[in-house]
Order: sequence, then structure tokens, then C-alpha cells
Amino acid sequence: MYNPSNPLIIQSDRTVFLETANPLFEDARDDLGRFAELDKSPEHLHTYRITPLSLWNAASSGMGAAEIINILNRYSKYEVPTNVVEDIRETVSRYGRVRLMRDEVLGLLLESDDELLMMELTRHKTVVPYLGQQLDARRVLVRPEYRGHLKQSLIKIGFPVEDLAGYTNGAPLAIGWREQCRSGRDFELRRYQKDAISVFWAGGDKRGGSGVLVLPCGAGKTVIGIGVMEKVRMHTLVLTTNVTALRQWKHEVLDKTDIPEDQIGEYSGEFKEVRPVTLATYQILTWRKNKKSPFAHFALFNQQDWGLIIYDEVHLLPAPVFRAVAEIQSRRRLGLTATLVREDGKEDDVFSLIGPKKIDVPWKELERQGWIAQASCIEYRLAMDNDLRLEYALAETRRKYTVASCNPAKLEVIEHLLAQHPNDRVLIIGQFLDQLHTIAALLDAPLITGSVRNQVREDLYERFRTGAVRVLVVSKVANFAVDLPEANVAIQVSGTFGSRQEEAQRLGRVLRPKSGDNHAWFYTLVTRDTIDQEFAMNRQLFLTEQGYRYEIRNFD
Repeated sequence: MYNPSNPLIIQSDRTVFLETANPLFEDARDDLGRFAELDKSPEHLHTYRITPLSLWNAASSGMGAAEIINILNRYSKYEVPTNVVEDIRETVSRYGRVRLMRDEVLGLLLESDDELLMMELTRHKTVVPYLGQQLDARRVLVRPEYRGHLKQSLIKIGFPVEDLAGYTNGAPLAIGWREQCRSGRDFELRRYQKDAISVFWAGGDKRGGSGVLVLPCGAGKTVIGIGVMEKVRMHTLVLTTNVTALRQWKHEVLDKTDIPEDQIGEYSGEFKEVRPVTLATYQILTWRKNKKSPFAHFALFNQQDWGLIIYDEVHLLPAPVFRAVAEIQSRRRLGLTATLVREDGKEDDVFSLIGPKKIDVPWKELERQGWIAQASCIEYRLAMDNDLRLEYALAETRRKYTVASCNPAKLEVIEHLLAQHPNDRVLIIGQFLDQLHTIAALLDAPLITGSVRNQVREDLYERFRTGAVRVLVVSKVANFAVDLPEANVAIQVSGTFGSRQEEAQRLGRVLRPKSGDNHAWFYTLVTRDTIDQEFAMNRQLFLTEQGYRYEIRNFD
């Protein structure tokens, strides 16, 4: 097969190159994103990798090897290498070759139709500790408390388990949608929200009930989580990134459902309420007196008869919590996120312990439908003066990033952009506190950092919403779960090295639907020809995956 007008070149190492100038670029990008991972995204040629995990996520959502191979053939310039075709067939076939099942008499079982495979797995040194009695050539008992640990072990040796063992029903929860929100607004689930809930719930079948839903910031992930609660109708534990997110969950539950306020508990540094719906933070779960002490609040996982546990921003689930999650696999588990990229590389643990990706709603698709704002992404590149160039040249590698990120020339660009947006609501977001203090003082604008008390933060957010404050300077504490629909301009002055997840969250601050032209601007200020520019290119990978393009402007 040979068609030089097509946009893909597929290499034998499962690397895929995609030409951005090709008329089929957008179609090919959207199809590739279903089973491949974006690795690099320079202007003219994007690089994808077909990985086992990307294929297993595709398989869990219903894609077969034949569909994946047909997509590659459709867009490839040259014949797809035969080893890639065979690798795809083999890798996809591994999903579900081993299954966890529950027998009413025998209990939890690991089984496979492949007797030789079972012989191999039951002798593997990392798997054996979690197995019990061998019943026959195709079945072996598993101790229930090892359900998650076994799944972790098996995916790491290349055999992801299809978990069909079902769930323990938790204590019942009375919950219904309000006909009208408490706030007085009419409310109805959007079509894609209904679809996401339906895919996760799967009609109550054991093939549903666990997994990750990937949707853009501003798409209403909290509402989707509440929709799953309404389907499950059991006591629910919701884990969030911080107290601000926790209280936004509480507001949404009270606003849109008939659950009484006294049935909702906050479990944080301030309160320790355990109720039928309990909202907790990752910080409180991972608190301990010192590094040798136990995690004092892990008992929360067993303090109620939970029927559902929701992991908000699941890509940020702290590594220590995986241990607790591995031991509660009989509970339904929902992960919500805008990006499955983890900076620690533990995506396979999310797959094993929370569940595979059930749905991934493209950001640009929701933009086309008007559910999130249209976004213009613009990168300003600027130079350093000679004194700063000397400091940068002499600095150690880690210090170089601080020097380049905190380039004082960025202050002039900020003033230029604020003059361009005199009536807009602007968030100035950065990583380095000294830099943010300087910007806040220059603009006489409020500054929100991790040291600002929650009540003060909430007051400032509310003043921003009402228009009393037009410009807010914020540190990374505002990356997650801050509901500021009025914000339509974000100026990113510095970031966490090359974090793709952070880029997604920061863009998400301005993507809530807007009145009027429904447009938002996302600016990134980068010091040219430095490590600052290199990390910016890494962060942009996520936006490229979602169909956004950066406009590069020089500011001299």
C-alpha cells in the first residue's frame, strides 16, 4: 500500500510521524489519539508512540486490533510495517486473556481459557504471592484483599486483567435530581454528560462500575460525578485535590440534588465529618506525623459502607494512596480528569486500580458545540538582557530554569497584554513566589498562594467573579478545581518544568463557557533560547493532543 499524499509515516519501532500541513491532519490526529500517545509536537511533524497501555485503553473502550490497523492503513504514506501489525494484534489480544471472576461458592478467581498462559502466570515470582489454591488448569483462587495487588502485578508483566468480579453494594443513599437548581437556574444534563455516565454505569453490569472519564476542564466533570452517584445510589466517598475543590463539590451536590446538607460531610484539615456523602482531600489522606509514621487517615476508606469512591483529578492521585486503593477493589471506582498524563509514570496503576479509560471527550469537539470557550493559545518569546544572560550562563542546570522563568522582561509583556484586554478578567499564573510578589506589587493586584487562608482565597475568588477585582495573580494553588467562569484571559509567566498536566489545568481556568463571543485567550511568556523555552515545548504537547495550535510571537 503506497499513497504519498497521506499524512502518516509508521516506523517499525511503533513510532508514528504525522505531517501537520497535510489536508488530512485533523482527521488523522483525532483517530490516532484513540490508541496512540503524542510524544513530540513541533511545527511541521508530530510524533506519536503506540504503546501497550495506549492499546489496552483502546481495547477496553471497544476498539479491536482490526479497527486500529485499518486506521493506520487509511492514513499511511507507505505500507504499515508487518511487525507493527503483528505487535498490535498481539498486544490488543492480551487485554482480557486473564479475567477476575467471582464464584458464589468458591469466591474470587483468576481464570483464562489459555492453559499454557495460566501455567506461566501461576509460576511468575511477582504473581505467586497473591494466588491461592489452583483449582484446575484454567482457574486459581485469589484472596479478596489481593485483588488490586494482583492486577498491578499482571499489567507490569504484560497481561492486563479484565476485572469481572463485580462489586460489594454499599449502604443505600437516597438521591434525586432537582427540577430546578437551588440557585434558581434550570438544569439538564448535556448529551455528552449523559453518555459519559451511561458508559461508566453500563446498565449496572459488572463490566461497568470502574474506570476513568477524561473530559476537558469546564465540561462539568463534577456534574458527571454526581450523575454517577445518582445511578449508583449508595454511600459515596469523593476525594479531591484541595479544600476549595471539596467545597465546590458540596455546592454542586446541594445545588443540583435533593440530598440534605446534614448528609454531606467534610473530611479535611479543618473538619472530620464522616457521612453518607463524604468529601475529603488527598492532603488529609496522605498526612502523617513523620516519614516513618503510618498514614493516620487511611481508615476513612473503611469508616462507611461505601458503594462508590470518586477520585477527582485522578492523574494527581498520590502514590501512597494507591496502596489503599489496591485493597478496596470491591467498591465501585470512578476517576475524573482532563488528562491521564501522570508526571510519575504511574498510568498503569491508574488503569489497574481505578480502571481503564472509559471515555475521552475531545476538547475541540466541545468547543465546536459551544460547551467550552474557543481558545487562542499564544506564546510570547522574549530575550534576556546581557547581565541576565551572564547569570544564566554561569548558573547550575536547575537554577537556569529559575533565572529564565523569572526574566524581568516578562513584566513589560504583562503590562502590554493587560492594555490589550482592558475589560477582561485576567488570571496571571506562575510558579515562583518572588516573581509573583513582584508582579502583584507592580499591578497592585491581589495575590493568592498556598499560604493564603482558605477563607481569604474564597473572598478573593468571589470578588473576581463579581468584577470587584479584575486581575488576580495566582500560584499553582489555582491550577485545580477553581471555578472562575468569568476568567477569559490567562497569562502564564512560569510553570512546573515540563508538566503537560499543568498546562491542561491552566488552560482550563479560562475555558468555562462565556457570554457574548465565547472566546478566551491563553498566553505563555517564555525566555527565548533557554531551558524555559524547552519546558514550554513539553507543556504544549497536551494542547496539541487536544487540537490547539500555538501562535508564536516575538516581543523585543
